[in-house]
Amino acid sequence: MRAAGLFVASAVLATAVLAAAPVPATAQVAVRGETVYTMAGAPIEDGVVVVTGGKIVAVGPASSVTVPPGHRTLTARVVTPGLVDAHSVVGLAGALNQPHDQMQLDQSAPIQPELRAIDAYNARETLVAWLREHGVTTVHTGHGPGALISGQTMIVKTGATSADEALVGEAMLAASLGQAGLSESGRSPGTRSKSMAMLRAELIKAKEYAAKQAGPEDKRPPRELRQEALARVVRQEIPLLVTAHRSHDILAALRVAREFDIRIVLDGAAEAYLVADRIKAAGVPVIVHPTMMRAGGDAENMTMEAAALLRKQGIPVALQSGFEGYVPKTRVVLFEAAAAAAYGLTFEQALAAITIDAARLLGVDDRVGSLAAGKDGDLVLFDGDPFEYTSHVTGVVIDGQVVSEARR
Repeated sequence: MRAAGLFVASAVLATAVLAAAPVPATAQVAVRGETVYTMAGAPIEDGVVVVTGGKIVAVGPASSVTVPPGHRTLTARVVTPGLVDAHSVVGLAGALNQPHDQMQLDQSAPIQPELRAIDAYNARETLVAWLREHGVTTVHTGHGPGALISGQTMIVKTGATSADEALVGEAMLAASLGQAGLSESGRSPGTRSKSMAMLRAELIKAKEYAAKQAGPEDKRPPRELRQEALARVVRQEIPLLVTAHRSHDILAALRVAREFDIRIVLDGAAEAYLVADRIKAAGVPVIVHPTMMRAGGDAENMTMEAAALLRKQGIPVALQSGFEGYVPKTRVVLFEAAAAAAYGLTFEQALAAITIDAARLLGVDDRVGSLAAGKDGDLVLFDGDPFEYTSHVTGVVIDGQVVSEARR
């Protein structure tokens, strides 16, 4: 009986693992939709997207696009580009909410830029599969809010079975200002001014390290992982992703960016609407807090109109699923966009915030975010209006592979 119980448990586990992995299918596929939102131009009525070898080779009206022989054809009422989640911790944070699957934050020290997201990312995590089945094909994920500098982030495709296969590119270095960046139990930093002083000190060291590394070979210092990561920020190779909600924390982030001539991306930014003119003048994009996040703590003054208010000011905006401190640890960015569309964004603006605008903010719009020849074959199929609660995702294609036909 014990052996039988172990066998059943093993079978259940194996089934769960297989369910979390995408089902391979041909990379030669054509998708026909009653309406195709390319996000590269006007919507196409009765449109077709042809994907060959994982790349889009043709997009246009069905009357003018020829589907090559051997291509599998899928149909849907609405077709969009694969959805892009501009910020999450999925793959590091898992569905079980237990220590072994919560790898998004190490609280042993306030500053740990050397931590790499790829070393903790689990491509087979159940939550990755859940997002994939809801049309999310690209995710910016990694170390999350909760420390002054928590680690590095990366951009992944959700259709892979390993971190190396999933990797689209390294993205940003995650930092938190305000309450999220303060330590507990009397450890430093305990105040906002201490946080900023520590951040400045690290950036000064990084500038000095970068300058020495660029000098004569015999004068270069030994490799140091911490400084290498920060040096990429001061050399403007990657931006600092700053999670900050209070307006004065946002202004502190802009001040540091100006002082050290670094690129930053604001994350969360619940009170960004109060200082929108300063954000616009600085040319800083914003990954808006999840529309449905809880209004509390530093985010007590959040508004569900945030995306619309910032976009009206001409500030580049993308939407995110964010991070929940409880199960299931993530939201679905499609629902975030639907809520944003109900609070000021037009349909096209909301869809752009989780496709082309998100891809552009992340610097991967040459590959994803719109349906155009030469781009990755990432598409989502719907049986109705994507933002209508009663509609469903009926198919997901990533790099030309049909990875899901679940009705979600």
